[in-house]
Amino acid sequence: MDHTKQAVVCVFCGATSGTEPEHLEAARALAHEFHKKNVRLVYGGGTTGLMGEIARTLVSLSGPESVHGVIPRALVQVSAKHEGPEVNGGAKAAERVVSTDINESKGIPESEYGITTVVPDMHTRKRLMATKVMEGGPGSGFVSLAGGFGTIEEVMEMTTWNQLGIHHVGIVLLNVNGYWDGLLAWLRHAVGKGFISAENGRILAEARDAADVLPMLARYQGSCDRMLLNWGGE
Repeated sequence: MDHTKQAVVCVFCGATSGTEPEHLEAARALAHEFHKKNVRLVYGGGTTGLMGEIARTLVSLSGPESVHGVIPRALVQVSAKHEGPEVNGGAKAAERVVSTDINESKGIPESEYGITTVVPDMHTRKRLMATKVMEGGPGSGFVSLAGGFGTIEEVMEMTTWNQLGIHHVGIVLLNVNGYWDGLLAWLRHAVGKGFISAENGRILAEARDAADVLPMLARYQGSCDRMLLNWGGE
């Protein structure tokens, strides 16, 4: 890893705010830690919920270049009135609202949420976010705040990629108000039942405070039980 490069950290989190204000506070606190340590944020490109909070906060502190959002075209809603995401039975229709139709080749213009790249699908989104992290300097990695199905799917895929040897950076759950206790209990159960080795059980780390996240990524040591496979330079 190039020690002259800026650290890049991808944050997975919900496009909604949840019912506990502590999760929004954690998003803001994490943005302040990124600012203090000159870390670039890569995230899902949304402007709502925890996603919007961490991006907007970091841009206000470090400027638009500090945040790179990656969002599929299907999750962008065009509305000349700048309306929020439509809600249908409690489900969001979009993660971002723009005033005019977008040009995929140019992305979304720089804004209070940073620089945004528009991609065709969810797979491309995840791959690009991961690539940006792997191109970063020491201390790069993945962090998860609270979120739903998409958030847990993203963080578990990056954990699996670590186990498979596709990348070698850390993954940290910021466990606010015990949000991830159930997942961590499952992880311990899987280790106890022999489906995950004890060494690989430490790939996914836990932080209780935003101030602990970046130091954990900086001192991350890869599992000695990771698979050393040839992924064609990926």
